[in-house]
Amino acid sequence: MINAQDIKIGTCIRMDNSLYFCIDFLHVKPGKGNTFMRTKLKNVVDGRVLERRFNIGEKLEDVRVERRPYQFLYTEGSDDIFMNNETFEQIPIAKDLVTGSEFMKEGDTVEVVSDASTDTILFAEMPIKTVLKITYTEPGIKGDTATNTLKPATVETGATVRVPLFINEGELIEVDTRDGSYVGRVKA
Repeated sequence: MINAQDIKIGTCIRMDNSLYFCIDFLHVKPGKGNTFMRTKLKNVVDGRVLERRFNIGEKLEDVRVERRPYQFLYTEGSDDIFMNNETFEQIPIAKDLVTGSEFMKEGDTVEVVSDASTDTILFAEMPIKTVLKITYTEPGIKGDTATNTLKPATVETGATVRVPLFINEGELIEVDTRDGSYVGRVKA
């Protein structure tokens, strides 16, 4: 159990039979009345965000989570198979629990977050940025750098990313795995 004033970003708590991660908090001390914590909590299962107020001194059930690096090996049906980099144990994780899975290629390392008390896997996170090779896009024309116009491009994982007009097939680009946006060109 932890006190409400001990909540920080990244703290995991169990509330209403669900697990929530704190993504934002504010210690509020109004002119009149008691101090309280205003928090934004993200549901681990469905990703919904809710705002919740806790009185100072209120007891909350905290959940101890472990973050470990796992390497992506291959896809089997609706699961992705990962290998623990320390014990070499292989585990399946459902595709919908992996953020940015459409940009994941063989050998990529992800961070797997699990409940330490029950060894239940909560979710897996790709690194925020990844480098991918363009496998198909319409050819770029020299001088197409003046406008912010974007075109679709298929990357090596099969996902489609919107890129600037001057990007050509075979080039390496950096992609934000949270929203699939183009970050920049990478020199080989």
